[in-house]
Amino acid sequence: MIAVVKYNAGNIFSVMNALGRLGVEAVLTDDADLLRRADGVVFPGQGEASGAMSYLREHGLDVVIRGLRQPVLGICIGQQLMCRHSQEGDTDCLGIFPVDVVRFVPERHEDKVPQMGWNSIRGLASPLFDGVNEGAYIYNVHSFYVPVCDFTIASCEYILPYSAALRKDNFFSTQFHPEKSGSVGERILSNFLEMCKP
Repeated sequence: MIAVVKYNAGNIFSVMNALGRLGVEAVLTDDADLLRRADGVVFPGQGEASGAMSYLREHGLDVVIRGLRQPVLGICIGQQLMCRHSQEGDTDCLGIFPVDVVRFVPERHEDKVPQMGWNSIRGLASPLFDGVNEGAYIYNVHSFYVPVCDFTIASCEYILPYSAALRKDNFFSTQFHPEKSGSVGERILSNFLEMCKP
């Protein structure tokens, strides 16, 4: 069973649909027992960090997510919430990745925040990217980012280099949206599902 974390974030159903296209009937749930028993957990979403973290704490999901032992994939705000702290709303997050999330600061007139649209990923360093070419294009929508760090398994460049994906132990994450990234995103999701097989 693949579980998708149910909380107050947008874009969750596009992830459910993407998993469905890969033949997976994921369970959308905020039930602690179901999340712990799942073969893999997806923690997706679009939204604002402080409100999302408040919801997770109120429902005990912060403790549940930190304690998961199976493969976990955070997507977009999911990646940011898995970090230590976000500048968005001055928010303490889950602390799975001991790094902070910071806001893009435009350096030139043409630098637009948020980053919206296609960008290429490089430095692919994880089985999550098996079969994905260096420079493959993925879809982004975000104003905040994680700097390149010891946990970076792929990077992007927008204004400056940043972490497009992270890994620590059983926790994986992407800043971009694999569910909106065409065949490249499908391959990444498929690779994650392979890791979840019992």
